[in-house]
Amino acid sequence: MGKKRIIKKTEEELLKERERVEAAVKKEIKIKVPQKIKEGKVFIFSSYNNTIMTLTDSQGNTLTWASAGNVGFKGTKKGTPFAASKVAEVLVQRAKKLGIDRVEILVKGIGSGRESAIRSLANRGLDIISIQDVTPIPHNGCRPPKVRRV
Repeated sequence: MGKKRIIKKTEEELLKERERVEAAVKKEIKIKVPQKIKEGKVFIFSSYNNTIMTLTDSQGNTLTWASAGNVGFKGTKKGTPFAASKVAEVLVQRAKKLGIDRVEILVKGIGSGRESAIRSLANRGLDIISIQDVTPIPHNGCRPPKVRRV
């Protein structure tokens, strides 16, 4: 192994690099934050293992999302109602930053976090326009297996 050489930059180079990085960050912020939207949709997907919430505009373009794993829960705790309420809190904070006050809620799945997520959204100050259950239900289902013969 050779000697490790540390490259020292002058103050001018550091200032130029800092300006470049700050300009890039400002560009990203301008791109990500759309014009002020007042209404949106919240899609809640609640399974036995996790709760995922997505905030979209009225056309369905994703603005932000949060999940129980993203918030910091691990393993079986991700599917609990408490985790779902924490996910809803995070999503409400992000919605307030984007300027969204009124939301439609579309719930999908059979997990235990469905009701607690909706309650948490309402308690945190979002005006709920409507709540819809869009859980897919089979009309006739698959063909049943043939009778077992012993």
